[in-house]
Amino acid sequence: MTPRYDEGSIKTLDWQEHIRKRPGMYIGKLGDGSASDDGIYVLLKEVVDNSIDEFMMGFGKKIEVKVSNELVSIRDYGRGIPLGKLKDVASKMNTGAKYDSEVFKKSVGLNGVGIKAVNALSSTFNIKAFREGEVKEIIFSKGEVVEEKQIVQSDQANGTEVNFIPDGDIFRNYRFRNDYVENMMKNYSFLNAGLTIYCNGDRYQSKNGLKDLLEENLNTDPLYPVIHLKGEDIEVALTHGNQYGEDYYSFVNGQHTTQGGTHLVAFREALVKTIREFYKKDFDPSDIRASIIAAISIKVEEPVFESQTKTKLGSRDIGPDGPSVRNHVVNFVQKELDNYLHKNAEVAEVLLRRIQESERERKAISGIKKLAKQRAKKVSLHNRKLRDCRVHFNSSKENRVDSSIFITEGDSASGSITKSRDVNTQAVFSLKGKPLNTYGLTKKVVYENEEFNLLQAALNIEESLDDLRYNKVIIATDADVDGMHIRLLLITFFLQFFPELVKKGHLYILQTPLFRVRNKKKTYYCYTDEERIAAIADCGKAAEITRFKGLGEISPDEFKNFIGPEIRLEPVVMKKHESVSQMLEFYMGKNTPQRQEFIIDNLYVEKDEV
Repeated sequence: MTPRYDEGSIKTLDWQEHIRKRPGMYIGKLGDGSASDDGIYVLLKEVVDNSIDEFMMGFGKKIEVKVSNELVSIRDYGRGIPLGKLKDVASKMNTGAKYDSEVFKKSVGLNGVGIKAVNALSSTFNIKAFREGEVKEIIFSKGEVVEEKQIVQSDQANGTEVNFIPDGDIFRNYRFRNDYVENMMKNYSFLNAGLTIYCNGDRYQSKNGLKDLLEENLNTDPLYPVIHLKGEDIEVALTHGNQYGEDYYSFVNGQHTTQGGTHLVAFREALVKTIREFYKKDFDPSDIRASIIAAISIKVEEPVFESQTKTKLGSRDIGPDGPSVRNHVVNFVQKELDNYLHKNAEVAEVLLRRIQESERERKAISGIKKLAKQRAKKVSLHNRKLRDCRVHFNSSKENRVDSSIFITEGDSASGSITKSRDVNTQAVFSLKGKPLNTYGLTKKVVYENEEFNLLQAALNIEESLDDLRYNKVIIATDADVDGMHIRLLLITFFLQFFPELVKKGHLYILQTPLFRVRNKKKTYYCYTDEERIAAIADCGKAAEITRFKGLGEISPDEFKNFIGPEIRLEPVVMKKHESVSQMLEFYMGKNTPQRQEFIIDNLYVEKDEV
């Protein structure tokens, strides 16, 4: 029977209802906090962005941030929201001062949505405005006013304070990870010289802007000192290393545009153009940009982003009366980088050698790559190594946000996952045996080794990480010694040849339960010994205990519980100041006495000490 369509079918949602019903429109994916772009971090960013905008306009040199497992608190010392408009700013869509470009000329938040989304998606949202000796406070829950307090006298400094708890009904089993919060605060400080951020007892401040950012994020020794160029509304820092791939950090008005945009496209173009003209050689762009580590920040009036989460700049012009973003970036880089190279002959010589080295390696493997591509295409038509999902690489990036691929080993494990997965968003890639230890090998092995060649083709990452077919690359191995070894070999492969896949937060480890404890009434899946002991105590003497030694031992019906909405993923995160080369040499290189001592010393270390 055809559903009835009449006046009763037409519904109008309140602002908070619409945000809660379609949160992805406002904050991107939800997630549980295991990825740096999960929704809980977008909520934090939306509030801090407002405080940053105050600083950029010359008000408030200090921001205080506290992030616990649930509660988030942000206090700035700007002008404070006008008290009579506090309720509207927090709960009325399309309301804010940023429509007045003279008040917030080059701010991040322009559409009057951000803080309202935080309000609607929080179980508790408390906002206070301190202004000229007075304070007003309003308490909300899920966008609805719980209590609006009267204006009273206050001896606190001007500014705004926001406290919120993300709604657990929307952000299920979420947890703030300190590495992601810390990285966010560092980026804010790098981009705002003179600003001090206090977060969970730590102090973040920068004197050298993007130069500090690059040096903080280098996990390999640069081939030459960081080149730091500053101009009106633009700042650039760059160097080269010995790692594979290209690594960029791009920002617009202090916003981390993780997907780049017109400014990053212009920078990559300008770099190639400048280098070619300086050396008077028609180098291949890939050789010029190979192993580059660079950052660019620009300021734009009324920037246009391609989504509410502001991860990609779409603006063509710097401002209503200004040049195009492309011309602004290209002209600046051509002039300043050319001047720098002329004044620093030693750096120019090192850079030239790096480009020529990349050129030699590219030509050496060009024939192998052609054959490998043909083999990958032929094999993919006739084997079942890749069981793809319906969201594939021809679809938009927005559709790929929730897509993932499980990399597993063996028929039984891949079979369990394949039968349990969501065929719309989850793909499976099955390895044949243990992969090769790639430490110390050149990129030729990616094409010569059939498993790695097919894996690279499945992920579609040969040319650029921008072409990655899946948002999450999940290593799914057995919870035993062999499974751990395969896990380490795969991580080594990605760190060796595709480090940006790790740095950009795409690589994860699937956590599956070690035990099942049950009686006739209850069933518990336990990921730790502590959970097992608690489950046995609850089930009593009739408890039946099963130890899952491999993924293939878990039935498909049960596996659905572990790769569905309750999936537990552990992100593979590079900690600050970790050198990829040194780390791989220690863990995956020759069996040295130092590594033997490390293994012995850590055999019986408690989990919470690791």
